[in-house]
Amino acid sequence: MSTYNIYCDESCHLPNDNQTIMMLGLIWCPLDKTREIAIRLREIKARHNLASDFEIKWTKVSPAKVLFYQDIIDYFFDDDDLHFRGVVIKKSEINHERFNQTHDDWYYKMMFTLIEPVLKPNARFRIYLDKKDTRSSDKVHKLHDVLCNKIYDFNHNIVERVQVIESHAVEQLQLADLLLGAVGYLNRGLTENSAKQQLINRIKKRSGYELTRSTLLGENKFNLFHWHGRNLGAF
Repeated sequence: MSTYNIYCDESCHLPNDNQTIMMLGLIWCPLDKTREIAIRLREIKARHNLASDFEIKWTKVSPAKVLFYQDIIDYFFDDDDLHFRGVVIKKSEINHERFNQTHDDWYYKMMFTLIEPVLKPNARFRIYLDKKDTRSSDKVHKLHDVLCNKIYDFNHNIVERVQVIESHAVEQLQLADLLLGAVGYLNRGLTENSAKQQLINRIKKRSGYELTRSTLLGENKFNLFHWHGRNLGAF
Protein backbone atom coordinates (compact mmCIF):
# COMPACT_ATOMS: atom_id res chain seq x y z
CA MET A 1 0.00 0.00 0.00
CA SER A 2 1.39 3.41 -1.00
CA THR A 3 1.95 6.15 1.57
CA TYR A 4 1.82 9.88 0.78
CA ASN A 5 2.81 13.00 2.66
CA ILE A 6 0.51 16.04 2.53
CA TYR A 7 1.91 19.45 3.50
CA CYS A 8 -0.76 22.07 4.30
CA ASP A 9 -0.43 25.83 4.44
CA GLU A 10 -2.88 28.68 4.98
CA SER A 11 -2.89 32.40 4.36
CA CYS A 12 -5.03 35.20 5.82
CA HIS A 13 -7.01 32.63 7.80
CA LEU A 14 -7.88 34.88 10.75
CA PRO A 15 -11.44 36.28 10.74
CA ASN A 16 -10.56 39.94 11.38
CA ASP A 17 -7.27 40.51 9.54
CA ASN A 18 -8.75 42.97 7.01
CA GLN A 19 -7.88 40.68 4.08
CA THR A 20 -10.48 39.97 1.39
CA ILE A 21 -9.16 36.55 0.33
CA MET A 22 -8.29 33.53 2.46
CA MET A 23 -6.18 30.75 0.97
CA LEU A 24 -5.71 27.11 1.93
CA GLY A 25 -3.26 24.95 0.02
CA LEU A 26 -1.27 21.77 0.06
CA ILE A 27 1.56 19.94 -1.64
CA TRP A 28 1.37 16.15 -1.76
CA CYS A 29 3.93 13.59 -2.84
CA PRO A 30 4.86 9.93 -2.24
CA LEU A 31 6.55 9.30 1.09
CA ASP A 32 9.45 7.49 -0.56
CA LYS A 33 10.17 10.55 -2.75
CA THR A 34 10.23 13.19 -0.03
CA ARG A 35 13.98 13.08 0.58
CA GLU A 36 14.80 13.15 -3.13
CA ILE A 37 12.51 16.17 -3.63
CA ALA A 38 14.12 18.04 -0.74
CA ILE A 39 17.58 17.34 -2.18
CA ARG A 40 16.54 18.61 -5.64
CA LEU A 41 15.19 21.83 -4.12
CA ARG A 42 18.40 22.36 -2.14
CA GLU A 43 20.41 21.80 -5.33
CA ILE A 44 18.45 24.63 -6.99
CA LYS A 45 19.29 26.85 -4.04
CA ALA A 46 22.98 25.97 -4.42
CA ARG A 47 22.94 26.80 -8.15
CA HIS A 48 21.72 30.26 -7.24
CA ASN A 49 24.35 30.69 -4.50
CA LEU A 50 21.80 30.43 -1.71
CA ALA A 51 22.34 28.56 1.53
CA SER A 52 20.71 25.14 1.85
CA ASP A 53 18.59 26.48 4.72
CA PHE A 54 17.33 29.50 2.73
CA GLU A 55 13.55 29.48 3.15
CA ILE A 56 11.52 29.51 -0.06
CA LYS A 57 8.74 31.97 0.66
CA TRP A 58 6.31 34.08 -1.37
CA THR A 59 7.01 37.18 0.71
CA LYS A 60 10.71 36.91 -0.22
CA VAL A 61 10.10 37.07 -3.98
CA SER A 62 12.01 40.01 -5.47
CA PRO A 63 13.56 40.99 -8.82
CA ALA A 64 16.96 39.87 -7.53
CA LYS A 65 15.69 36.32 -6.91
CA VAL A 66 13.12 35.97 -9.68
CA LEU A 67 15.26 33.51 -11.70
CA PHE A 68 15.69 31.32 -8.63
CA TYR A 69 11.96 31.23 -8.01
CA GLN A 70 11.27 30.52 -11.69
CA ASP A 71 13.53 27.48 -11.42
CA ILE A 72 11.61 26.34 -8.33
CA ILE A 73 8.31 26.63 -10.19
CA ASP A 74 9.68 24.80 -13.22
CA TYR A 75 10.95 22.02 -10.99
CA PHE A 76 7.49 21.63 -9.47
CA PHE A 77 5.87 21.25 -12.88
CA ASP A 78 8.61 18.95 -14.20
CA ASP A 79 8.50 16.50 -11.28
CA ASP A 80 5.63 14.03 -11.68
CA ASP A 81 5.72 13.19 -7.97
CA LEU A 82 4.70 16.70 -6.86
CA HIS A 83 1.08 17.87 -6.77
CA PHE A 84 -0.65 21.06 -5.58
CA ARG A 85 -4.22 21.79 -4.52
CA GLY A 86 -5.52 25.17 -3.38
CA VAL A 87 -8.82 26.57 -2.12
CA VAL A 88 -9.59 30.27 -2.73
CA ILE A 89 -12.13 31.82 -0.36
CA LYS A 90 -13.74 35.25 -0.59
CA LYS A 91 -14.28 36.28 3.01
CA SER A 92 -17.27 38.44 2.05
CA GLU A 93 -19.16 35.22 1.25
CA ILE A 94 -18.67 33.68 4.70
CA ASN A 95 -21.94 33.63 6.66
CA HIS A 96 -21.61 31.79 9.93
CA GLU A 97 -25.02 32.87 11.25
CA ARG A 98 -26.85 31.36 8.29
CA PHE A 99 -25.39 27.92 9.01
CA ASN A 100 -25.29 28.26 12.80
CA GLN A 101 -21.58 27.65 13.09
CA THR A 102 -18.48 29.18 14.64
CA HIS A 103 -15.48 30.31 12.63
CA ASP A 104 -13.61 27.26 13.92
CA ASP A 105 -16.39 24.95 12.71
CA TRP A 106 -16.17 26.53 9.29
CA TYR A 107 -12.37 26.33 9.27
CA TYR A 108 -12.44 22.53 9.66
CA LYS A 109 -15.05 22.28 6.91
CA MET A 110 -12.69 24.17 4.63
CA MET A 111 -9.72 22.02 5.60
CA PHE A 112 -11.78 18.93 4.78
CA THR A 113 -12.74 20.53 1.46
CA LEU A 114 -9.04 21.10 0.76
CA ILE A 115 -7.74 17.64 1.70
CA GLU A 116 -10.57 15.21 0.92
CA PRO A 117 -10.10 15.05 -2.90
CA VAL A 118 -6.49 13.92 -2.39
CA LEU A 119 -7.36 11.00 -0.13
CA LYS A 120 -7.77 7.50 -1.56
CA PRO A 121 -9.10 4.39 0.21
CA ASN A 122 -6.24 2.19 -1.00
CA ALA A 123 -3.43 4.42 0.30
CA ARG A 124 -2.15 5.92 3.53
CA PHE A 125 -1.55 9.59 4.25
CA ARG A 126 0.51 11.60 6.70
CA ILE A 127 -0.62 15.21 6.98
CA TYR A 128 1.63 18.03 8.15
CA LEU A 129 0.43 21.52 9.07
CA ASP A 130 2.59 24.62 9.15
CA LYS A 131 2.84 25.95 12.69
CA LYS A 132 1.06 29.30 12.67
CA ASP A 133 0.14 30.03 16.27
CA THR A 134 -0.21 28.58 19.76
CA ARG A 135 -3.44 26.81 18.77
CA SER A 136 -1.76 24.65 16.17
CA SER A 137 -1.65 21.57 18.40
CA ASP A 138 -5.40 21.85 19.08
CA LYS A 139 -6.05 22.06 15.33
CA VAL A 140 -4.09 18.86 14.76
CA HIS A 141 -6.30 16.69 16.97
CA LYS A 142 -9.54 18.24 15.77
CA LEU A 143 -8.60 18.00 12.09
CA HIS A 144 -7.54 14.37 12.43
CA ASP A 145 -10.90 13.53 14.01
CA VAL A 146 -12.86 15.47 11.37
CA LEU A 147 -11.06 13.83 8.45
CA CYS A 148 -11.29 10.30 9.81
CA ASN A 149 -14.95 10.63 10.81
CA LYS A 150 -15.99 12.04 7.44
CA ILE A 151 -14.32 9.23 5.46
CA TYR A 152 -15.25 6.49 8.00
CA ASP A 153 -11.58 5.93 8.80
CA PHE A 154 -12.21 5.29 12.47
CA ASN A 155 -9.06 3.21 12.93
CA HIS A 156 -6.83 5.79 11.22
CA ASN A 157 -5.87 3.33 8.49
CA ILE A 158 -6.04 5.99 5.76
CA VAL A 159 -5.06 9.16 7.62
CA GLU A 160 -2.25 7.80 9.75
CA ARG A 161 -1.23 11.04 11.38
CA VAL A 162 -1.74 14.80 11.47
CA GLN A 163 1.03 16.85 13.03
CA VAL A 164 2.50 20.35 13.16
CA ILE A 165 5.90 21.12 11.65
CA GLU A 166 8.06 24.20 11.13
CA SER A 167 8.10 25.41 7.52
CA HIS A 168 11.71 26.59 7.62
CA ALA A 169 12.84 22.97 7.97
CA VAL A 170 10.66 21.37 5.27
CA GLU A 171 11.13 22.24 1.59
CA GLN A 172 7.77 20.83 0.50
CA LEU A 173 5.94 23.13 2.89
CA GLN A 174 7.95 26.06 1.57
CA LEU A 175 6.88 25.11 -1.95
CA ALA A 176 3.25 25.11 -0.81
CA ASP A 177 3.74 28.63 0.57
CA LEU A 178 5.15 29.83 -2.75
CA LEU A 179 2.36 28.45 -4.93
CA LEU A 180 -0.36 29.43 -2.47
CA GLY A 181 1.07 32.94 -2.27
CA ALA A 182 1.03 33.33 -6.03
CA VAL A 183 -2.61 32.27 -6.35
CA GLY A 184 -3.64 34.51 -3.46
CA TYR A 185 -1.73 37.52 -4.83
CA LEU A 186 -3.48 37.24 -8.18
CA ASN A 187 -6.93 36.75 -6.71
CA ARG A 188 -6.51 39.75 -4.41
CA GLY A 189 -5.91 41.88 -7.50
CA LEU A 190 -2.40 42.90 -6.47
CA THR A 191 0.03 43.98 -9.18
CA GLU A 192 2.74 46.17 -7.67
CA ASN A 193 5.57 43.58 -7.52
CA SER A 194 6.90 42.87 -11.03
CA ALA A 195 8.83 39.77 -9.93
CA LYS A 196 5.69 38.25 -8.42
CA GLN A 197 3.82 39.05 -11.63
CA GLN A 198 6.47 37.15 -13.61
CA LEU A 199 6.09 34.10 -11.40
CA ILE A 200 2.30 34.18 -11.66
CA ASN A 201 2.61 34.29 -15.45
CA ARG A 202 5.00 31.34 -15.29
CA ILE A 203 2.51 29.33 -13.26
CA LYS A 204 -0.29 30.23 -15.66
CA LYS A 205 1.80 29.10 -18.62
CA ARG A 206 3.00 25.86 -17.06
CA SER A 207 -0.39 24.91 -15.59
CA GLY A 208 -2.53 25.99 -18.51
CA TYR A 209 -4.93 27.76 -16.12
CA GLU A 210 -5.77 31.41 -15.44
CA LEU A 211 -5.90 30.67 -11.67
CA THR A 212 -9.05 32.76 -11.19
CA ARG A 213 -11.50 29.88 -11.66
CA SER A 214 -11.81 26.33 -10.35
CA THR A 215 -10.15 23.52 -12.24
CA LEU A 216 -11.84 20.17 -12.75
CA LEU A 217 -11.87 18.20 -9.50
CA GLY A 218 -9.83 15.47 -11.19
CA GLU A 219 -6.98 17.82 -12.14
CA ASN A 220 -3.97 16.04 -10.66
CA LYS A 221 -1.06 18.48 -10.97
CA PHE A 222 -2.31 21.98 -10.19
CA ASN A 223 -5.80 21.79 -8.72
CA LEU A 224 -7.80 24.85 -7.65
CA PHE A 225 -11.21 25.26 -6.07
CA HIS A 226 -12.86 28.67 -5.77
CA TRP A 227 -15.26 28.33 -2.86
CA HIS A 228 -18.59 30.15 -2.75
CA GLY A 229 -20.66 30.73 0.37
CA ARG A 230 -23.73 29.02 -1.08
CA ASN A 231 -21.82 25.72 -0.84
CA LEU A 232 -21.23 26.11 2.87
CA GLY A 233 -23.99 23.85 4.09
CA ALA A 234 -23.05 20.89 1.96
CA PHE A 235 -20.62 19.37 4.46
